[in-house]
Amino acid sequence: MGATLRALRALVLLAGFYLLGFVMLGALAAVDWAFAEAGVGALTAKIWFISALVALPIVQGMFALRTPKDEPPPGVTVTPEGEPALWAAVRELAERTGTRAPDEIVLTGDVNAAVAEDTRLLGLLPGRRRMYVGLPLMAGLSEPQLRSVLAHEFGHYTHHDTRLTAITLRGRRQVMRTVANLHERSQAKAAKEQARLEKKNAKRIARGKEAAVVDPGSAGLSYRLAAKPFLWYGTFYLRASQGVARQQELAADLAAARVAGRDATASALREIPALDAAHDFYMQSYATLGTGAGLLPPPGEVFGGLRRLLAARAAELDELRAGLPVQEQSPYDSHPPIAERVARIEELPDDGRGPAGARPALALLTDPARAFAELEGAVLTPEAQRLGRAADWPDLVHRSMLWQAEQDAEPLRRAVAETHGGDGSLAAFLDAADAGRLWQLADLLPKSPEAQAATGRAAREFARPQLRARLARLVTAELARQSRARWELSWTDAARLRLPDGHEAWLKQALDAAVNDVPDTTELRRLLTPAA
Repeated sequence: MGATLRALRALVLLAGFYLLGFVMLGALAAVDWAFAEAGVGALTAKIWFISALVALPIVQGMFALRTPKDEPPPGVTVTPEGEPALWAAVRELAERTGTRAPDEIVLTGDVNAAVAEDTRLLGLLPGRRRMYVGLPLMAGLSEPQLRSVLAHEFGHYTHHDTRLTAITLRGRRQVMRTVANLHERSQAKAAKEQARLEKKNAKRIARGKEAAVVDPGSAGLSYRLAAKPFLWYGTFYLRASQGVARQQELAADLAAARVAGRDATASALREIPALDAAHDFYMQSYATLGTGAGLLPPPGEVFGGLRRLLAARAAELDELRAGLPVQEQSPYDSHPPIAERVARIEELPDDGRGPAGARPALALLTDPARAFAELEGAVLTPEAQRLGRAADWPDLVHRSMLWQAEQDAEPLRRAVAETHGGDGSLAAFLDAADAGRLWQLADLLPKSPEAQAATGRAAREFARPQLRARLARLVTAELARQSRARWELSWTDAARLRLPDGHEAWLKQALDAAVNDVPDTTELRRLLTPAA
């Protein structure tokens, strides 16, 4: 389907939304006119009243909503003077795909590349172009793979997809926002009626009468009825518009393979799902590890540290690349399944352009470390930027894990303070255990529903693992404060608590002894003595 036909289709779909509203209003007017002609006076007035109730939300849905402008993703805008190699590559790709180069390049903090165009007249007239390139995406791709991704985006420019997006998105959003607005108004009407009935009930109870059943009934029904046709049309609209979007993606893939090469395009398509998964894991497990303790990684490492994870977990990423995610095709998907896209590209004839020996995509940047640092200033929230910075990754891991150990031990500290007094320190716990209050402490710790229901010996067996785990965190925090224990960073596994040689086994025995039916704190006290 050519650009002209796609534009016409998008306009027809958008016009259909407003046409639906006019048809509904026309049907109501026809019913009102028919009853007026029939001359049934009292009934006609009621019908007109009901029609007005239904027509009001339809008119509100069609015209009372203003589609908000998209907020562009935060990032760092780079100039041709600041990043000449990146701009040169982008301009070359634009020329080879037969389209106009973007007016701006913005580096973002996600695993993505995208294009946008500030069009006019619902996308019929071209406007300022913007290309977004994620630094984490560049961190995981080679230069040929990145060129393939950017050529794919230029394919959207070539097929005028970015200009048509304004029409398609406007229709999609208008339908969805109309349905949501009508449901919100329906719920507001129902809530208002509910509040009125509850207030009336309160007065009945105050007069000594029985409370009536509170049921808002048909309150807001007219809004719900008005929403149904728009919801039906929205379903049709999504199926139609997303089908076009999937064809646009396949056409852009072919443009990328033509410009950047078959192998680079196929390998980039394989790489992106694996890279996306690695980035999510990195952000959750490393970049934000210390936020609870008020810490961020060193400057430039919030996003830049992903490179360390990718280097350390190369074998795991190879497995992800080899096994593409299995997806069932839905008529509402905007992209075809990645496995289908890869298969289509790999079926193309070999063009002799292999990606072997290619340099990393980050080589296109003048100073990648500076770019990662500048990105933090543009992307991180003001609250995040006020957090402290760790000296390095090992420092971040140790301080973050120590803070977490303190948090995990806090319920035990409170139990000690409540049962035995004092500051809830480890020394106070040992004194409380020696005084025979161990199971009183255990009883104050958080319990599962099963533990709460248990009695006698069973209750103690439920409590023991919880007590031991909290005690272990209290002990390791104390050892860390004495500089006799330290959590070590690992890019391939969870952080590990490192104790002096032989202390791991000693600590296990000491903890077991401390939570016996008859607690023995001797070994634990010896372990905690610095001279030991």
